Amino acid sequence: MRRTATHLADGRELFYFDLRDDAERGAVDTRDLPPRPAASELRYDPLTEEWVAVAGHRQGRTFLPPADECPLCPSAPGRPTEIPSPTYDVAVFENRFPSFSTNLGAYPQVGGLSEVRPGVGRCEVVCFTSEHDSSFSMLSPERVELVMEAWIDRTVALSAMPGVEQVFCFENRGPEIGITLPHPHGQIYAYPYVTPRTRTLLGAARRHRERTGGDLFADVLAAEREAAERVVAANEHWTAFVPAAARWPVEVHLYPHRGVPGLDGLDPAERAAFGPLYTEVLRRLDGLFGVPMPYVSAWHQAPVRVGRDLAYTHLELFSIRRAPDKLKYLAGSESAMGAFVNDIPPEETARRLRAVITE
Repeated sequence: MRRTATHLADGRELFYFDLRDDAERGAVDTRDLPPRPAASELRYDPLTEEWVAVAGHRQGRTFLPPADECPLCPSAPGRPTEIPSPTYDVAVFENRFPSFSTNLGAYPQVGGLSEVRPGVGRCEVVCFTSEHDSSFSMLSPERVELVMEAWIDRTVALSAMPGVEQVFCFENRGPEIGITLPHPHGQIYAYPYVTPRTRTLLGAARRHRERTGGDLFADVLAAEREAAERVVAANEHWTAFVPAAARWPVEVHLYPHRGVPGLDGLDPAERAAFGPLYTEVLRRLDGLFGVPMPYVSAWHQAPVRVGRDLAYTHLELFSIRRAPDKLKYLAGSESAMGAFVNDIPPEETARRLRAVITE
């Protein structure tokens, strides 16, 4: 793998990750770009004890452009994009419309009980391929390994940034999910706090350890592998299963068989084994209803400074599609109370996913 660092016209960093050591990455961004926006403001909700980012500049971000105006495709003569090179394997760059950044502005207090502070952090875009009409499920095992190396490289770098408390790698896929760019890509958020979901998981893991002395995630994995009913696919190093209490109509978790706090803790064999299993699962999702499956794919890694002894890196993949022509909308119970109701038994979802022919 070769990693090349450069800058875009407005000073944002861009990183190329290439399978070939002789890839030429000297192209320069010639665009005349506006100044970078100030970082969002964080407002504290005393009722939920959670932080909310207010980022008004994101209202102006690019929204579903035609293919010949895609900002994630390689640059071409007369059509400069976010990626100056005429081709690339994997490219990572700072988001032009970030939820968090280090470009600070003024942050007056708003009164009441809500504290305000700068949204310090970083948001990056990860382009999985230069092919506009491709998808993650179509990537070769070597390309998936390269994407994983990019995730690891950026996780380590962002974790070292002042003020960053958690790094989150994820992909949103499909217009039903609310994507703004259809080009195959994901994102990385470097948060200035530990997210609510992670606090919940680590709290459960801590209480489980106090009760049993065991590792909650390892115990969940062992129980699912023993039950086997909800396992979708597995290999020597990873198991993909539908969780017993799945919230979403289609939900699959991928666990490595060895617990590590972050992606950088995976050894070469574990990294290589991830791609074939994950892309198989993605193809099963696409084959479930005969239409491309919209999904969120979310890596759970340990926070930078807390709970690292409790965390267990794994991927959670879920979709809002419950039938070929039906979506699950988060209505009153889910949105207002956080109380999920799943229309499809997890065992049925697992059975149907195993039955999909992927060859």
